[in-house]
Amino acid sequence: MFGSKGIIGLDIGSSYLKVVQLREVRSGFELELFDTLPVSPELIVEGSIIDAIRLTESLKELVRKAKIKAKDAVIGISGHSSVIIKRISLPEMTEEELSESIKFEAEQYVPFDIEDVNLDFQILGPKDEPGQMDVILVAVKKDVINDYVSVVREAGLNTVIVDVDAFALENMYGINYEIEPGRNVALVNIGASTMNMNILKGGVSMFTRDSSIGSNIHTDALQKEFNITYDEAERLKRGEAIEKVKPEDASSLIISASGEIFSEVSRSLDYFKSSTLQAEVDEVILSGGCGLIRDFPRLLAEKIGIQVKNAEPFRNIVIPKKFDMSFVEEIAPIAAVSVGLAMRRPGDR
Repeated sequence: MFGSKGIIGLDIGSSYLKVVQLREVRSGFELELFDTLPVSPELIVEGSIIDAIRLTESLKELVRKAKIKAKDAVIGISGHSSVIIKRISLPEMTEEELSESIKFEAEQYVPFDIEDVNLDFQILGPKDEPGQMDVILVAVKKDVINDYVSVVREAGLNTVIVDVDAFALENMYGINYEIEPGRNVALVNIGASTMNMNILKGGVSMFTRDSSIGSNIHTDALQKEFNITYDEAERLKRGEAIEKVKPEDASSLIISASGEIFSEVSRSLDYFKSSTLQAEVDEVILSGGCGLIRDFPRLLAEKIGIQVKNAEPFRNIVIPKKFDMSFVEEIAPIAAVSVGLAMRRPGDR
């Protein structure tokens, strides 16, 4: 393969850096490395890197802390202002033909200058109407990609693949869950400042959406209400106790602050339903920092009327004894994207 060094999946979030390295074994994958590092909230805002120098320092610190030996990284990008994902219908053609005409096809779907984006596509297969095929079109702003790639390079790593967070979730789901034909599952990743949704039918992406809303809402509300630091607010979110605040007070504030997130999830699901002939979503798999907030999955389920479960990104991955199992399980929901990224290999589709 690539020698023993391997490839890491690096999820550069606005409140945590997450890294996962997987080794291919006969049964699938084995966990080789998993670590996280909190980052200051002002380094990345709405998916754009604001302070590249400090972000580079944080990445270098993660490389040291996690003892990362690999040099090659797969990174993910998301954000409604920099990533466009559209499921479109085109006349049937080969992959070669489509790669030649993709710019032309994409122009009507991409609200940016076509020269300013990197385009990619995946042919999903023929549609019911003869002569037509379904294609997922992805456009990502070049300057956003360049910003991330250069920060990763400054930290001493080499970006071999730039993926999209919504598709990394799909990869993670594919190896850990039984795919049931006809069943609609919404993968919802809610981080600090972004939410990615990818709705799969029988394991195939039907609908994706990124929103700039996330768990920073909770942090801001806690800081304002109780006059505490960012770090103290983060600890309260995870259900830890801090001196000046009663857990039940924090809890009720978190619930009221979650309203906006619940509404956003609800709107996206309604939009999917109205745009796909009243298809119902059967289950929500929740990942990201919101999955670590006490009671959040249950409250979301009550609000949207659909079963919500926390993602188990390591469910089918062999975890060697050297890992602290209780830590891995406890923090697993925030590893969903990095696990999906770590599965990618150059040249795959």
